[in-house]
Amino acid sequence: MSPEQKQNAITPHDTRYLFVLPFSTDPVLARRFLAKDSEIVGNIRFGKILETLDKVAENTALAYVHRFYPGARVVTAAVDSIVLRNPADTRHDLVFSAQINHVGKSSVEVGIRIECLGAGSSHLASCYFTMVARSTDCGAAKSLVLPPLQYQEDIDKNRYNKAEQRRQKYREGLAKAEEMPSLDEYLYLKKLHEEQERPDFDGVRAGKLVLESTCKAYPEQENVPTTIFGGYLIRKAYELAALAAEMVAPDRAVPCQVNRINFNQPVLLGDQLKFTARVVYTGKTTITVQTDIERFSRSDSNKSLSNSCLFTFRNVASDMSPRPVPFIYPVTYAEDARLLNAYRQRLD
Repeated sequence: MSPEQKQNAITPHDTRYLFVLPFSTDPVLARRFLAKDSEIVGNIRFGKILETLDKVAENTALAYVHRFYPGARVVTAAVDSIVLRNPADTRHDLVFSAQINHVGKSSVEVGIRIECLGAGSSHLASCYFTMVARSTDCGAAKSLVLPPLQYQEDIDKNRYNKAEQRRQKYREGLAKAEEMPSLDEYLYLKKLHEEQERPDFDGVRAGKLVLESTCKAYPEQENVPTTIFGGYLIRKAYELAALAAEMVAPDRAVPCQVNRINFNQPVLLGDQLKFTARVVYTGKTTITVQTDIERFSRSDSNKSLSNSCLFTFRNVASDMSPRPVPFIYPVTYAEDARLLNAYRQRLD
């Protein structure tokens, strides 16, 4: 690389973006993020955190894309695994530190680290959002070709390689989801069905652990013109999933991982939305919930899957120590498939 190219090169460090939720100095904001009006560990609305994360990812990606296409937009394509490492609350500020780790042909991966400041400051979570650059010229959205970043530092090369590994792992996961059960998996499912045939069976069946919610997309949820903000959708999906998890948790269900969120189709102004949350698997102390969002357009009778989300919750005592949960049993083929998908990604 010539000296001139080095001078003009854009590195991941040049894409850094910082955002703060100033809970300690803004009581109105802090109350908006409050989960419960009482003193509990981890008293914060995680759905609102997801909504904030989506906006931080958008702003980070947009700043990079606007260097080359000033009028372009970015949309969320996916959220990769988010593992919650420590509980947060609304008494201490939250800092979202973001940068672009990987640039593909038209997509970027934005890595976001969340830290809780103040006494007992801690690393809350690390998150990875895939954003796609789009142009709306000529009235039709199309993907834009993005120039690559220059990965000059070892840490940047390492992050780039890990982003590539996440992309490959997701592709392998899609292929594995289409595979027939292995012998061990078949025997596992067979055992679950045989247990339900016993006269003294009193377990919980998955079909009873389903919640649905419907709403309509209005202008206050708009982000780009006529398109609904993805952060709003995943917040609503998470909130319904949390209610479904509470149907199983004997104590308190708290989020411990966002396994994956896919954005398949945009939601447009005026669309009707159907949210369906299903408890699909329980481990020793964990509850996995799948939430799907379907969009309906009455004008052209169009129906499609907008989002698919997989969340894992942990049942905990008041001191946040893990507590056991009852096992759930699949009955139908679809319930078998959903359980198997979660079983392959399980956290005990």
